[in-house]
Amino acid sequence: MLKVFALLTLLASSAVQAQTTLQSDLPLKYLEQVHADAEARPLVIFLHGYGSNEADLIGMKFQLPAQYNYLSVQAPLSLGEGRFQWFRKKGEGAYNGETDDLKVSGQKLRDFIAQAAQKYHTTPNKVYLIGFSQGAMMTYEVGLRPPVAVGGIAALSGRLLPVLKAELKSEKQPLPLNIFIGHGTADNPVPYKNGTEANAQLQKLGYKPQFHAYPGVGHSISAAELRDLNGWLQQLNP
Repeated sequence: MLKVFALLTLLASSAVQAQTTLQSDLPLKYLEQVHADAEARPLVIFLHGYGSNEADLIGMKFQLPAQYNYLSVQAPLSLGEGRFQWFRKKGEGAYNGETDDLKVSGQKLRDFIAQAAQKYHTTPNKVYLIGFSQGAMMTYEVGLRPPVAVGGIAALSGRLLPVLKAELKSEKQPLPLNIFIGHGTADNPVPYKNGTEANAQLQKLGYKPQFHAYPGVGHSISAAELRDLNGWLQQLNP
């Protein structure tokens, strides 16, 4: 999706410490684009989609706030050389998630967030997940389940998985969570209605998502979406 963009821009900034080597000191492997100082900066964690890897989204960093630190993680389940997934497909249906996969991947991601926040001198409420497709589904899975793990999630071309939908209760107090939802109207793999339905359900639960539709955009991230993401992140930490 953004692999070529990521490779072209990975070393384009002198303001950050560019690390192109896959890191393995935290519960999930990852790439980092971080400032060399130990200042308490907000931290963005990118979650790639099905069949991709940690290099896919890291290039987005150069269109987002320069003062942030950025990590891009590798999903834990391998599909073969350079291809990974967060959870497996069940039967011949949609990628609704195997419960065991979701539990294992969700817990690894929670552990990763907690340890990364400590390593990069920030707090969980200053950590933001940005996920695409299956990665977007994981942002919902981790962000909407107590206890609070992050300060915000951005779900790009994703959906609420049935297992999570069934457990979200309207009578419960919403978590202190900032939410960005972006979806192309011409998306076929994850139809646009999945984005609008997630937005509607979250509003019923008391959340206030910032929803963005991208007319004519398929299963990808447009320049307009990157601009909107940048604005959202800037608003969270003006």
